[in-house]
Amino acid sequence: MAAAGAAPEAPQPEVVFERRGRLGVVVLNRPRAVNALTAGMAAAMLDQLTEWAEDEAVETVLVRGSGGRGLCAGGDIVAIYRDMLDGGDATARFWRTEYRLNSLISRYPKPYVAFMDGLVLGGGVGISAHGSHRVVTERTRTGMPETTIGFVPDVGGTLLLGTAPGEGGTHAALTGAHLEGADAIHLGLADFFVPADRLEALARALEAEPADDAVARLAVVPPLSELEAERGWIDEAYACDDAEQIVRRLRALGGPAAEAARAIEAKSPTSVKATLEALRRARARGPRSTALEETLDEEYRVGVRLLAGHDFREGIRAQVIDKDRDPHWAPATLHEVRPEAVEALFAPLGEHELGLADAVRQSLEKERV
Repeated sequence: MAAAGAAPEAPQPEVVFERRGRLGVVVLNRPRAVNALTAGMAAAMLDQLTEWAEDEAVETVLVRGSGGRGLCAGGDIVAIYRDMLDGGDATARFWRTEYRLNSLISRYPKPYVAFMDGLVLGGGVGISAHGSHRVVTERTRTGMPETTIGFVPDVGGTLLLGTAPGEGGTHAALTGAHLEGADAIHLGLADFFVPADRLEALARALEAEPADDAVARLAVVPPLSELEAERGWIDEAYACDDAEQIVRRLRALGGPAAEAARAIEAKSPTSVKATLEALRRARARGPRSTALEETLDEEYRVGVRLLAGHDFREGIRAQVIDKDRDPHWAPATLHEVRPEAVEALFAPLGEHELGLADAVRQSLEKERV
């Protein structure tokens, strides 16, 4: 509390940008919300990263979170809920900026180092896992838990998980599981394991050393990935394109597989089926130069339509607003979700398309000329 007569403290910026020698530092600064990403934060990052990309004095970028609890717990879903209740378009506009940011990070012309320490969920994956140097720790808990709130993985998450080794990404996406650092490395969401007590040393090293040298010097061999150890039953159960069949296979296998079946059945049935379809579509794109942007375009289509539906609003209500953890999904079962309803989520938006893939293709054509 300020002393009587003292001027009130100025509000802290939601994202802080610093220059430290050759290093540009981005600090997400909403510690009470585990640095949940807002529209303003995404826009500020997009502008600053664009500027630093052209600044010869900046050789490396570091992205980290404040507060010690995590890099970023995802998008600000309370703001999304309010926007849905108001019938506004703020969420769609936020995604248009956020997805452009994800694309920029994936194509960044300089080393982009992300400290994926603590919670790194949803939108937090989007601002880290598309970077060139993705660092996890023993405290990392990452993943795409969107099916829990009636949504689907976005920010390019369906491409990241859809192209992960085996079916581990499918398992992570459908169950919404939180993954440890070693699991993230196994799935291709991260590159290096650095003990949390070395992060400050790494940040200092990045001010003077090339990113490759600094990270390699301070990284250690990651622990064994539990997800990789369970790959046998995961690959067996998820190797099909039918969500109901996946659940039947998981139940039949028993043990941890049966637990996964129960987790999937608790999620939004519409989200589960839409997520599986999105993962398979992303996998089919392969290594195309615009694979990420095509995926973001598609995730935008699905997201906009889910904004207007029932389950996304109901999922946020149950998990975050009322916190009763008792969502009432509609349709209520996987069997009731018709294929044509899933297909309709992916239909083009006409003049409202995101258009990232076309923009990148045009940019690449100009570069070739």
